[in-house]
Parts: sequence; C-alpha cells; structure tokens
Amino acid sequence: MLSNKKDIRALSKDQLRDFFVGNNDKAFRGNQVYEWLWHKAAHSFDDMTNLSKATRQMLDENFVINHIEVDTMQRSNDGTIKNAIKLHDGLIVESVLIPTETRTTACVSSQVGCSLDCKFCATARLKRMRNLNADEIYDQVVAIDKQSRHYHNHKLSNIVFMGMGEPLMNYKNVIKAIDKITSPEGLGMAARRITLSTSGVPKMIKKMADDEVRFNLAVSLHSAIDEVRTSIMPFNSTFPLHDLADSLKYWYEKTKRKVTYEYVVWNGINDRKEDIDALIQFCKHIPCKVNLIEYNPIDDGEFQQASERALNNYISNLEMNDIVVNVRRSRGKDIDAACGQLANKS
Repeated sequence: MLSNKKDIRALSKDQLRDFFVGNNDKAFRGNQVYEWLWHKAAHSFDDMTNLSKATRQMLDENFVINHIEVDTMQRSNDGTIKNAIKLHDGLIVESVLIPTETRTTACVSSQVGCSLDCKFCATARLKRMRNLNADEIYDQVVAIDKQSRHYHNHKLSNIVFMGMGEPLMNYKNVIKAIDKITSPEGLGMAARRITLSTSGVPKMIKKMADDEVRFNLAVSLHSAIDEVRTSIMPFNSTFPLHDLADSLKYWYEKTKRKVTYEYVVWNGINDRKEDIDALIQFCKHIPCKVNLIEYNPIDDGEFQQASERALNNYISNLEMNDIVVNVRRSRGKDIDAACGQLANKS
C-alpha cells in the first residue's frame, strides 16, 4: 500500500532546514538529514544515529524514503551483474554492473519501459509506464557501487545512461540525479566518468549544451541514411538526421566535447558500402569516434549480426578516413544483460 507521506528526498537542503525550524528545532538538523539521505544513502530514519529518537520519530511521522530494492540479482559467467530493481510502487527496472580488469561501469535506467520505438531493442517493446525520479536513478548507482566494492574490491568508476528508457525524455530527473551523483554532498563522482546515451532528440541535445553539462554524450545512431534509420528507429521520421546533425554541431560548438556514435551492423540492413560512406560523411560534421557494437538478439530473428567481413569493411573504411573506431564486444549475454536486451525477464 502506498503511503500518503511526502518522499523526503524530494526536499532540498533549504526545505529540510525550514522544516526543522518550523518544528522548533535547529536548522542544522536539516543538514544532518540531507547528508544521511544522499552522501550516506540511508534508507531508514532509524539509520540516522546522530539524531535523537524523538527526531527520528518525527521524521517517520511526516515523511517516507521511497528507496529502491534489488529484487533479484543475476551474475554472468563473465562477471557482469544484472539487477532487477523494484521501485516503491512495485514497478521493475533493470540495471547492470559491467566489470573489466581496470574498472567497473554501472549501466542505469531512466524510465520504466521506453518512450521510443527502436525495433531492435527489447526495452522498446515494453510500454512506457513512467519516468524514474532522480532518487531512483541515484539509488541504482549506489546499489551498483556496493556490488562493485563487494565483488571487485574497488569503488564504481564509470556510469552510462544506457539502460531502460530514453534519458532525454526524462531530462529534468536525469540531470538532477547526475547533479547529486557528482556533488561532494552526494557520491562525488567526476562528471567526465558519466556518459549519457540518447537515440537522438535534437531539441534536448541543444538544451544540454545550453545547460553546460560536463558529462559525455553518446548517440545511438545505427544508420546515417534517413530511410534506413527510420525503418529500424521509426521516431527518426520526427527527428531526422539533418536535425540531429544540426544539434550535434551546436553541442560541439558549446562544449568542445567529442560525441561517440554507437553503431550496430546488421546483415542486410546497414552492411552495404553506401551505409559505410554515409556514416563517414556524418562523422565529418564534428569530432567524434565510432563504437561498433556487437548485436544481441531479442529472439525474433528479424535482426542478425552482420558478418565479420562487413564489420571489417566498416573498420578499414573508417580508419582510412581518420575516424577513431572501436569494437565493443557485449558482456552479460548469458543473462540477457547486454545492450538492447533489458526487458524485465529476470
């Protein structure tokens, strides 16, 4: 049963200070509670041990902490961990811990389901139920940081917004979560270690540039030919490549930060010479790099990984045009934790 009490993490530090002053207490109590909520990530008022029992009881009578819970956890043969995250209203999203020899990366979700309609992505087949709140996004990172310390003996090093949902369709809460993650009063992570991946919403890419964000931008591109991209990512008819390119030029002019293009090569879809040539031309708009991503099937057979020959054609042609290209092999495929596979099948 859902509580009618206000979620205390919706309050700013000043609002918490005002609450205590309004209840005949000292304003600095608000600072203490704020530290417990964010820096220490407390999930219970009883955990706030430097507050009196009466103060903790008063908080409990007025507020709730709508924290997430790791409902189920699966560990892959390669060390990847997939979490089914239960939200306070019973809805489920998924997040992933991806380890390498030198770092651990959290792949976090921003929506329950997704607002867009990419045909190759399992998440897109789910109805978008709602946006995640900033604290729910933050909690995913806290949970994965704990797992990183427990299973890999070091703190979380990187975050990618590549989980369920389109981050730019939940812009306000995603930015608020990143602000908390990078704040010394939160997790204190460096913004350069965070990458937001979008399917490409030009208006919001320009807004990010205007807001002078300090994190990295990746674009799920997959084709630089409008007809092809629209066939696999139908929303491209609303946000065509010309508009996307214009917004990315604006991004680079404002931020001077390179963009990463995420690109899957599929058999019979985008594996022709003309597809490669179009990508090369698109890459000339601004400084960038290309990540060629291994495809992870979602059971229906419509999309099939292209041959090694087709992949090598991309690599050689991009390199001949002085475009940085990396091949990203997927992790966690045996537990459906790889890119495009998150669909609450835990």
